[in-house]
Amino acid sequence: LATDLDAGADATHGEPAPAAPMPVTLPTTEPVAEGVLRGVAASPGLGIGHVFHLRHDDAVVEQRGADPMQEQRALESALSTAHLQLDGLRQRLIEEADADHAAIFAAHQELLEDPEVLDRAAAQVRAGDSAAWAWQQAYTSQADRLSALSHAVMRGRATDLRDVGRRVLHLLVGGSAPVDVPADSIVVAEDLTPSDTAALDRTKVRALCTTMGSATSHVAILARGLGLPAVAGVDPRILALPAGTRVVVDGDRGTVNTTPSADDESRIVARQAVDDERRGRELAVAREPATTTDGHRVEVVANIGAVSEGARVADVGGEGVGLLRSEFLFMDRRTAPDEDEQAKSYRTVARALGPERILVIRTLDVGGDKPLPYLDVAVELNPFLGERGVRLTLARPELFRTQVRAILRASASGKVAMMFPMIATLAEWRAAKALVEREREALGVAPIPVGIMVEIPAAALIAEQFAREADFFSIGTNDLTQYALAMDRTNPRLAPQVDALHPSVLRLIERTVAGARAHGRWVGVCGALAGDLHAVPILVGLGVDELSADIPLVPAVKARVRSLSLAECRETARLALEAGDGTEVRAIVTQRHS
Repeated sequence: LATDLDAGADATHGEPAPAAPMPVTLPTTEPVAEGVLRGVAASPGLGIGHVFHLRHDDAVVEQRGADPMQEQRALESALSTAHLQLDGLRQRLIEEADADHAAIFAAHQELLEDPEVLDRAAAQVRAGDSAAWAWQQAYTSQADRLSALSHAVMRGRATDLRDVGRRVLHLLVGGSAPVDVPADSIVVAEDLTPSDTAALDRTKVRALCTTMGSATSHVAILARGLGLPAVAGVDPRILALPAGTRVVVDGDRGTVNTTPSADDESRIVARQAVDDERRGRELAVAREPATTTDGHRVEVVANIGAVSEGARVADVGGEGVGLLRSEFLFMDRRTAPDEDEQAKSYRTVARALGPERILVIRTLDVGGDKPLPYLDVAVELNPFLGERGVRLTLARPELFRTQVRAILRASASGKVAMMFPMIATLAEWRAAKALVEREREALGVAPIPVGIMVEIPAAALIAEQFAREADFFSIGTNDLTQYALAMDRTNPRLAPQVDALHPSVLRLIERTVAGARAHGRWVGVCGALAGDLHAVPILVGLGVDELSADIPLVPAVKARVRSLSLAECRETARLALEAGDGTEVRAIVTQRHS
């Protein structure tokens, strides 16, 4: 990949001749139509159906138990059954979505072993309480304590604990029957737990709406993996709609039309038909290269999070894997995977891709909002600014060394590259690269490309210094955006403003590309922006060489590139850099590349 792209750098990435600016008319803010409730676009797509309110009714339990030993056995049986249920949900998600999503339920299984909850429940059972009462008191008390903390990750853990706790409680009071969702349902709730979402009958559910949550919540991630349109953070008035009310959910715009007319529905049905037909056309030519109308080649590769997904990349026209999230090997277990297990997994993906398709493996990226239960990481006041990514692995050299050796061993099976997450300083890069070189020499394997993820503004601002030593850059726009704007992307109140098309973020991408070009390095984008069709013309115009999108989006991204000219994209990028915010940027793209 680096050789192909560098060879054409002079022809396609040199300074363009100044172009006459094209006038752009910016639209005024779109008013909210009567009957339309706004929220945050959480999962794309359109859904028409009837409101179904999903509520968690509190179970009624007796406080006093019978024989303490009998009650303890009942509790242990319910916990065991809950483990099995969660394992079933995890397996279903592995088959229907990916291992990143399935790892949510592995984390839920860990919560069933919380010693504070178990010890308190057991103590109350010994004191004569029923298993159901003891369990309810234990898990709600712990969840309330976590909810009161200022730590965002711990508050999220409280939500998951309530989800798990209700599951066990329902088993204790007579079993938990699956929710009977009517056909053509729009599921409406204050919030939906991961268990709720994964257990829904996809043949009957048309979309999801919650008054809480954000575009980065578990529900949003699961909805996207399951192919369900979703809107989060919806106006709470939606909870007052009578069950059975016919509504239209637009997961692309983040709106719910509560009073759709026959014409509204006809337009939505027409849009769905057009979308389906377009996706069919895109898939039919997905294996063709992504080349602009004036001959500029862009690599379009895939982000994956499971070994099984490697075999799907070629089917959608993916030219490789720009991001293998190695966390899937670490999150679904009680201990870290050993070197042989990791090497086997990486080797399997490399072989599935074949010798011509690149496989970029990101080293372990945990910490922040992704803790591992078996790593002793202190609770931090600001976890996104703490020990995460490469900072965490450098502090645990044995863990890091094991993964590096596994990646190096797998490199014999394909076109493997390695990159480090959350690099902020040259010292971090050099320490990580030195470890790779020591292990490579010890193993006696050939050098492989080693690069960094650019997701901290500091790295973007000194990209040229990094480019003197790193083989490539991959821009993680999700984190880069939240750090550039100082907005927590997990905060639902800020979610609408965490916009990766903000000109400040685009300028950091521009700076990264310029630094890479100075030393002949290639640049990819592996964040969500790579799959945003509004962003593709700008990224191409800024000189990005590789776009790495989620598997279902690869055909659409390739089709988008083929519809563009590099000259027009460069002018679009210039205008976008001068815009005031992401809304203006989208207006520019819509007007120039509709």
